[in-house]
Amino acid sequence: MRSLIIIDGSNFYFKLKSLELNQLLKFDFRAFTNYLAATDKLVETCYYVGRIRQDGSVKTQKLFTSQQKLLAALKKSEIRYSLGYLLKNNDRYHEKGVDVQMAVDILVAAYENRCDKIIIVSSDTDLAPAIRKAREKKKFVEYIGFSHQPSVAMVSFCSSSRLITKTEINKFTLGNSEEPATVKEG
Repeated sequence: MRSLIIIDGSNFYFKLKSLELNQLLKFDFRAFTNYLAATDKLVETCYYVGRIRQDGSVKTQKLFTSQQKLLAALKKSEIRYSLGYLLKNNDRYHEKGVDVQMAVDILVAAYENRCDKIIIVSSDTDLAPAIRKAREKKKFVEYIGFSHQPSVAMVSFCSSSRLITKTEINKFTLGNSEEPATVKEG
């Protein structure tokens, strides 16, 4: 089976943070995606996130530098990334355009028959219409959630779901005491 993996970067980061595993620069995305694909042929993985823009503040400079390191690590791991943008409102940042790009990519993959299975690492229920259309096109859609904060709605929208635990996800944190997951070529 040909699989496409879609990772909602912000959603993923905050789920890891809630598990106190928010070190994205120490995360082995290649091993993680191979784990998710299992025996499937991994067609592509895309990581979606809002672009950090510098505004001259120390905070945004630090965030920008960290994001550039993350994007370089993703590229090195042969993971495509797609950038939305961040809108600042009342000193808080809100991602814009990321959900739409994920939905478009789900639909393009389904309608252009780029894969047989779409693995979605996101609890964002805004993806429901795209998931529904992909399933109508006979694509198998799997929701990957976190066992401590699953999305009941995403479980109901998708063909199947897998809830990963802190112990499972910790295996992909580089430098932990456990043996890293095996990397599958393909």
